[in-house]
Amino acid sequence: MEEMEAPEELLAKQHRKEKKDLQAKIQSMKNAVPKNDKKRRKQLTEEIAKLEADLSQKHEEELKQAKSTTDTKVAEVINGVENVKVEDCEEDEVKHPRVTKAQKRRDKKAAQEKERESRIAEAEVQNLQGVRHQESLKLAQKLAQQKLQIKEISSDGHCMYRAIEDQLAQRSKPVLTMSVKELRSRTAEHMRSHADDFLPFLTNPSTGDMYTRDEFEKYCNDVEHTAAWGGQLELQALTKVLHLPIEVIQADSPNIKIGEDYDGEPITLVYMRHAYGLGEHYNTVERLKDPANVEDS
Repeated sequence: MEEMEAPEELLAKQHRKEKKDLQAKIQSMKNAVPKNDKKRRKQLTEEIAKLEADLSQKHEEELKQAKSTTDTKVAEVINGVENVKVEDCEEDEVKHPRVTKAQKRRDKKAAQEKERESRIAEAEVQNLQGVRHQESLKLAQKLAQQKLQIKEISSDGHCMYRAIEDQLAQRSKPVLTMSVKELRSRTAEHMRSHADDFLPFLTNPSTGDMYTRDEFEKYCNDVEHTAAWGGQLELQALTKVLHLPIEVIQADSPNIKIGEDYDGEPITLVYMRHAYGLGEHYNTVERLKDPANVEDS
């Protein structure tokens, strides 16, 4: 029969796993932010510091709770021994049921789950009052006027390209379809071959000087081969690549229209400033669903 692990050992093992999971998450967040974007790197540093502080506080509270439980058990054992001495080791006529280790683990898990649900509920209340929720409401109202709604795209650094990929795939008669990798490659290729159209808008964040040719080539390589976020310059290139207009809908600003000299149904994106802790994010859109149809389905 296998020997059961002590609660302290289980807690230490759990803490190691949570720290490992957090480091993996942090690495993923770092990979999604371009190294030359000082603003986003600063936001990322603050976000990481908060995540690490929250986990450290959680672990400290759990260790205190575990120590308190252990001290209680020791006191119970001592009291039990004293009682035996006082009664001259007479056998108890009434035996009180003991709480098993398994039951204690279940009780602890239930308490943690209750605390977690309480935290989620509190976060939801704060979110309803926060800028992210307000931005979502404004966007929903804007999109409803065009009979559209937001379709969520994952936040992994490729969100703008994934949103465009989805827009192309949604068309009843797609003119062309491209993967995220193809979109990035074609964007970088166009920017390289039309460097004079893009170089004046790119500056070194440290010096404020316009990019050199070497810096511009590195920028294009990042566009093509990394998860560097896309912005208005990349959208300018993509209108030329796709020969389609692009419209970007925002909550508190007029819609941005790029490539209006092209005919055809525009690609429609949603730009969100407060979607995630790291800031800016692109989503795609889809036709507004009829609530009645959703209920029937």
